[in-house]
Amino acid sequence: MRYALAERLDMGVRFRASEATERDVDPDAALVARLRGGDRRAFDELVRRYQRPLYHLALRYLRNEADAADTTQRAFVRVFKSIGRFRGEASFRTWIYRIAINLALNHIRDHRRERATEISDDALTTDAIGADRMASAQDSMRLRAAIEHLPPKQRMVIELRVYDELPFREVGELCDCTENAAKVNFHHAMRRLRQLMDGSTGDSR
Repeated sequence: MRYALAERLDMGVRFRASEATERDVDPDAALVARLRGGDRRAFDELVRRYQRPLYHLALRYLRNEADAADTTQRAFVRVFKSIGRFRGEASFRTWIYRIAINLALNHIRDHRRERATEISDDALTTDAIGADRMASAQDSMRLRAAIEHLPPKQRMVIELRVYDELPFREVGELCDCTENAAKVNFHHAMRRLRQLMDGSTGDSR
């Protein structure tokens, strides 16, 4: 349908109701405490919990499956070595996502001249968290192409919100902006995506 993708993106707005009742308790706090105490099984559980989403997060930045896998592994190594410095000011999820994003951006900077290896058309969407809420594979490809035309901040907000299903509070922390600014960027990105999906033009602010 003509507006199918835009309607599915509206789920980002509907998430707000659930966020209003979301507890501020870090669901990973118990595992983090065990890991601090030297419990290796707690680390293994955190790896199982975050390996898939971190891989897809890195893949969206790097567009190379091997690099994404390597970045994910290095993120967990960094977590294991640095867990003693995790102060809990943000959630563990926000902290590990920030580590993965920084590692991915560093990789892009260090390999700027290298040509990216082709990946399958649905690799960035089919297995991502929340992908079952997206439209068909063809629609997902169109959506991915449209997202790539967004300004960097809007693109990051949309991806963290739609693909990773993060609450706006965490999106803001990862984008170095306030929760309200993340919502505003999401609103502008949604409007621009509708224009792109319709083939129309408009302000991409």
